[in-house]
Amino acid sequence: MPERLDEAVDFLLQEVRRHGADAADVVAVEGDSLEVGVRLGEVEKLKQAREKRLGLRVFVGTRSALTSTADISNDSLARLAEDTCTLARVTAADPCAGLPEDAPPLGDVPDLALYDDSVADLTAEEAIDWARRAEGAAREADARITNSDGSECSAATARILYASSAGFSGSYRTSSVSLSAVPIASHEGAMQRDFWYSARRRLADLEAPEAIGARAAQRALRRLGGRQVETCEVPVIFDPEMASGLLRHLAAAISGNARYQGTSFLLDRIGERIAPEFVTVVDDGRMVGGLGSKPFDGEGLATRRNVVVEAGELQSYLCDCYAARKLGRTSTASAGRSVGGPPRVTTTNFVMEPGDASPEDLIRSVPRGLYVTELIGFGVNPTTGDYSRGAAGIWIEDGELAYPVEEITIAGNLRTMFAGIEAVANDLDLRGATRAPTIKIGRMTVAGR
Repeated sequence: MPERLDEAVDFLLQEVRRHGADAADVVAVEGDSLEVGVRLGEVEKLKQAREKRLGLRVFVGTRSALTSTADISNDSLARLAEDTCTLARVTAADPCAGLPEDAPPLGDVPDLALYDDSVADLTAEEAIDWARRAEGAAREADARITNSDGSECSAATARILYASSAGFSGSYRTSSVSLSAVPIASHEGAMQRDFWYSARRRLADLEAPEAIGARAAQRALRRLGGRQVETCEVPVIFDPEMASGLLRHLAAAISGNARYQGTSFLLDRIGERIAPEFVTVVDDGRMVGGLGSKPFDGEGLATRRNVVVEAGELQSYLCDCYAARKLGRTSTASAGRSVGGPPRVTTTNFVMEPGDASPEDLIRSVPRGLYVTELIGFGVNPTTGDYSRGAAGIWIEDGELAYPVEEITIAGNLRTMFAGIEAVANDLDLRGATRAPTIKIGRMTVAGR
């Protein structure tokens, strides 16, 4: 019951004051989730869960401690408050720890379209039917689709509540739903698999199961007959899924944590050009319907639109309160928070803004190069920017997709890769919280045979 969770939060804040805490905050989550999976038409997974959890952070001076519980009875919460205050007194002091100082009021929050009743009403039978339809469409797309790794549908709703001894109290509801298919194609003894998925806040915005299955099948089929290429230096085009991965490396590099720890390849680059002038990257916590949107961050600060890269120039690092104090800056309302952990710098909707050209325009501009559709491994050094990953994709000859390639490696350095972006397409991927359109990097090493 929402009322009981609100009461539990208020009770905890009162209890920690009684045990001598100077400050405290509480994050609480209650929600329902549904996950189903089918393979070859048979149900292989069916999971429904309901959770109600609460996390407490206590400050005694500049010493702090965190605890969490799923038991919200008064007796349990009273013990939790006392134990957390005791723990806080024996931890090391940290002058940068603490709640936000002089935080402005949340004010009027626009409707961010974060919750859809239809997601809460989705039944297991309906989710199974959707998964079967997606897998069925993939298997029926072509005779070369001979097997399947299955199809999954998941839905979740939650209510998130945050309150602090500084007087902030707020809550919001969220929903999300996703559907995926993973078909396997075979031809002349070779087998390849690929996938496609859709993920949205609202059920009505999800791609149709048949469209997801057909797209997954097409992606698997185009990988048949993959070969290696000779080692060379050529232009490389990243499809939106792979471009979003590059954007995640940028997000890690502009985190205030990485800045004060000295583990970013973009140290001390504020105000410098790191990409061409047609590249703009924003982190927008107020994007309507965004999978990363929320009215306030994990410390009760109103979210906002932070411009990280504007016209190629690095404008800002993202900071929570702790990172901001370490760096002598102000918070960008970028604190993420789990029930059992401290605030941490995180992105909301981290987006590279689209350009004007189509993906086909980018491909036509390449006389000989690589179109990347899969990256393998973790060969990225976040401190130096050195980048080397296994890859698969489609070889480009004379501006056209020619044949699939696999068992290759692409290598470069993230600094030169972002600086070397030659074009950004107009096909912004809307399925994730970190998203980018197709991008073309002028030159990278492709290592093959």
